[in-house]
Amino acid sequence: MDEIILVKPTMEYADDIMNFRKEIEHAQDEDCFAGCSSLEKYDTVKEWISHTEKYSNPATCPADKVPSDVYLAIKKADQRIVGIIDLRHHIDHPVLGLWGGHIGYSIRPSERRKGYAKEMLRLNLEKCREKKLEKVMITCSEENQASEKTILANGGVYEKTIDVDGWKVKRYWVYL
Repeated sequence: MDEIILVKPTMEYADDIMNFRKEIEHAQDEDCFAGCSSLEKYDTVKEWISHTEKYSNPATCPADKVPSDVYLAIKKADQRIVGIIDLRHHIDHPVLGLWGGHIGYSIRPSERRKGYAKEMLRLNLEKCREKKLEKVMITCSEENQASEKTILANGGVYEKTIDVDGWKVKRYWVYL
């Protein structure tokens, strides 16, 4: 695994953001855009970046949503995006408090099983500490063993499995 850094989305990465999106769409995974701040809904990178900036500021975040920061996980060696991860400032929200959690992430299909998710989560937990969060909830589908291993490797403590309309979701807490 190459060294990665987390950076806010900028137009510098516009082409690779669209390539990332196409690769995720082509993979047709369940929950494939987790942590991508609705990337799949925007026609242009500029619109998506504007959306992420609006949500990162509590003053401009829509009242029915939760402020969040979105980061691109970039390989230092070649500046390629390996994943996208978000950090929700709190989970005082009906969906996030039940099964969405503080953090969501997606790994580019061609970069999976290389350790990037584990490192992305580790780096994002550092950002949680900077925000003075004491614990964060992270969830995954019951059948998503890769995500479960990632969460456990970063100190996740299993709480329970819940049913969300027939979908089994495992809830974990990471104590910071």
